[in-house]
Amino acid sequence: MALRRTRARGRPTSANGASSFHLWWHPDPPPARAVSVDLEILEPPATPDLVFWALQVSFADGIRRFGAGHVGLQWHRSHPGGTAVNWGGYRDGGGELDGTESPLGSSTGNPNTRDFRWEPGVVYTLAVRPGLSPGWWRASIRNRSTGVDQVIRELRGGGSHLLAPVVWSEVFAPCDAPPSAVRWSTPALDLVSGARWEPSGFRATYQSVADGGCSNTTVFGDGIGVVQRTSTERRIAPGRVVPVF
Repeated sequence: MALRRTRARGRPTSANGASSFHLWWHPDPPPARAVSVDLEILEPPATPDLVFWALQVSFADGIRRFGAGHVGLQWHRSHPGGTAVNWGGYRDGGGELDGTESPLGSSTGNPNTRDFRWEPGVVYTLAVRPGLSPGWWRASIRNRSTGVDQVIRELRGGGSHLLAPVVWSEVFAPCDAPPSAVRWSTPALDLVSGARWEPSGFRATYQSVADGGCSNTTVFGDGIGVVQRTSTERRIAPGRVVPVF
């Protein structure tokens, strides 16, 4: 039987029911003490299905990795207005990371996912930096229009620095749902050395059809940043590096 090469209709068949695509920072970044990136929702989802856009980082000490955390915005119908923010993660080997109680409420009672009103067309800065104690990492989200910087909470990820930053879209909607799109821009790291570092581009990867992903997701540069969009013709091949503007 021939392998299926496309999936532009119906739901993703992956284990978690989502189709994901990633933008890896290029070239590979050095160890960092803090990581940040700007996120703007250009086209909000038009379905009730969950969509998650996040910055992910790994917690490390030398070459040893302890796990990873992801901070970002969600389209989540169980939260007021269908909008939420998330800061959670997993230990190497499995299991969710422990964290402090968030100052934000949660309609679902989930310690990771909190009520947060976000608006399309507003730029939000996602940031991860050291917390109040060694091995704890604080995530925050800043509204660039108002200047309000909201701490989400801290995770006990372990380690002394951050590695392997990546941004991604995780879409639980059908592959032929109306398009949604976000823009990523201004990625930056504060290095362990104290210097500032910025990637020159993002390397695109997509969840394969064989792994249950949609074949009609794409990324592209728009002169401001790099856009991730669903339900559209794929314009950038996997593995290609898109410059950061």
